[in-house]
Amino acid sequence: GSSSAFTCALLKALYSLEGMILNSNTLAEKACYIEMIRLNQPIGKQDQFISAYGGINEMKFSRSGVEISELMISKNTKMDLNENLLLFFTGYSREASSILKDQNDRSISTDSTMLKNLRLTKEMGMRSSEALKSGDTESFGRLMHEHWLNKKERSNGMTNENIDNLYEVGINSGIYGGKLIGAGGGGFLMFYTRRPQDLKREMAALKIKEVPFTFDYEGTKIL
Repeated sequence: GSSSAFTCALLKALYSLEGMILNSNTLAEKACYIEMIRLNQPIGKQDQFISAYGGINEMKFSRSGVEISELMISKNTKMDLNENLLLFFTGYSREASSILKDQNDRSISTDSTMLKNLRLTKEMGMRSSEALKSGDTESFGRLMHEHWLNKKERSNGMTNENIDNLYEVGINSGIYGGKLIGAGGGGFLMFYTRRPQDLKREMAALKIKEVPFTFDYEGTKIL
């Protein structure tokens, strides 16, 4: 999502320089227009909208637009996620466009395997929403694992031997689940675990860098 976060930030800065204030929805739609129409990138709208809005949200996509609403989860659930969701850099940087183009082309051509995979992804998103709203973070973690297995079937370039080995280290360290963030092929691995120190220790032994993070609830803003 780095390109969409950058686009939202650049637009916010340029409009602010001209004394104009964009609401979050307009900002996200303008970023989508630049990336998807002007630059013809084979991406979706989720990254622009979450960058513009911030928070932990549920998004519903249709031909008429994007409906975004705050996911109503408890303070305890948010604390749980802050403590037990960990992010690590795999050591691999990649250009997402080639992986996404293949997925986009297969979707447009109504490839039955791809459409089945994407439908399952949507169902898991709905199940994840319900798990978090009920405070069942363990089920959310297991859904991350289920999602990762499904995501790997989407493209031959989704993972590699070293990334799979890192995921196996996570399994052996007691994670409930995890996945590569973004298009795949490299970047960052996110895990959900109730044993964060064990996972941190194992990754540190492999010289895999943890990337500490917290949730942002303001979205794109002028500092």
